[in-house]
Amino acid sequence: MIKTTLLIALFMTPTFLGMAQEKKVQWLNFEEALKLNEEQPRKILIDVYTDWCGWCKKMKKQTFNHPKIAQYINREFYPVRFDAESKKEVRFKGKSYTRKGSGRQPHELAVALLQGRMSYPSVAYLDGQNRLITAVPGFYSPEDYEPILKYFANEAYKNQSFKAWKKDFDPTLTD
Repeated sequence: MIKTTLLIALFMTPTFLGMAQEKKVQWLNFEEALKLNEEQPRKILIDVYTDWCGWCKKMKKQTFNHPKIAQYINREFYPVRFDAESKKEVRFKGKSYTRKGSGRQPHELAVALLQGRMSYPSVAYLDGQNRLITAVPGFYSPEDYEPILKYFANEAYKNQSFKAWKKDFDPTLTD
């Protein structure tokens, strides 16, 4: 009986692990996302966070770990988590971005992505040609984040305001 249970567990584990991975955001670093975008253009979603930000941690745990949100992000975007206080040099569009100074001094790329409006968490969106669409500051629950996410994925931002688009939005999340 124990051997049978162990065998079943052994064969089922890869299946369960695979399902679990699909339901987690497959985060990339900035350079990986840019390289993938060269090969197959897709929008890039950049979670700009800091290690000390409680709302950033809550958004990662509650919103980005929601199975349907994670699945949608993985399908529609190249997802990137970017520490706004990282000391790592990043090259983007022929320019080198670094963090100058110490303490809570933001990385130059974070400043560029958030257009100087430093607020954490924030999510920046790039189009398939790596052009900044906009950055959306603040914490959002999965239910509040779904329409924002789909607004950018469906390119509704190109021809209508978020307020107008959200009026007719039909939520699909269920817990």
